[in-house]
Amino acid sequence: MSAKSETYADVRKQIASVIAGETSLTARYATAACLLREAFGERFFWTGFYLVDPDKPAELVVGPYQGTLGCLRIPFGKGVCGAAAASGETQLVEDVHAFPGHIACDSRSNSEIVVPVRDARGALVAVLDVDSTEFGAFDAEDQAGLEAICGDLLTVA
Repeated sequence: MSAKSETYADVRKQIASVIAGETSLTARYATAACLLREAFGERFFWTGFYLVDPDKPAELVVGPYQGTLGCLRIPFGKGVCGAAAASGETQLVEDVHAFPGHIACDSRSNSEIVVPVRDARGALVAVLDVDSTEFGAFDAEDQAGLEAICGDLLTVA
């Protein structure tokens, strides 16, 4: 197991431990964003969640995050977050500037990974968005680690 995979395993355990018994989704998302940012430092330039807006179900609204000011709303299908929401699949982007329709919430972001978060019924409720100032900062190891954490967020009791 690589050092990065070990870090993901450790932070996954930390998040699960802190959110165990917590019923507030806001607290769960805030905990995950904070502990991920702490674990990976500046490589995770912006780390947070965009939530499916129940009043506008084809739109994401910013939720708990760590980093610079985020976009407030993102329509499904727009930018990397909107692509993840529309497709229901993780988006791993080495160069956001080459991504069609990229939304530049902060021009310093150069790569991004966005992971869908689903409830117990499998419905999309949020996406986890992680940006880096480095190009190609994320890989399959990041994808596996973040998908495992997102899979736990609404199931850890």
